[in-house]
Amino acid sequence: MRKKAREQDVCFEDALGKLESIVKELEKGELPLEDALGMFAEGVGLSQICLTKLNAAEQAVDKIVREEKGQLNEYPLKVEEGEKC
Repeated sequence: MRKKAREQDVCFEDALGKLESIVKELEKGELPLEDALGMFAEGVGLSQICLTKLNAAEQAVDKIVREEKGQLNEYPLKVEEGEKC
């Protein structure tokens, strides 16, 4: 049985890489049901870690301030869904 990843134990890039490899393996459709369910559960956990880390990054970016006329102003980050890098 696979060890469940914890948020503090894995960086975003590692979690995303593991998640991508799980998705590829599941898409092959060659795993026994029990193994596929275990991998699916791990993938759900990894996706939650990625989402949590992305939300934290978004909050950090939201706090980036711009100095304008001697005042610090906070501007929210606006990201449209489906936007590519």
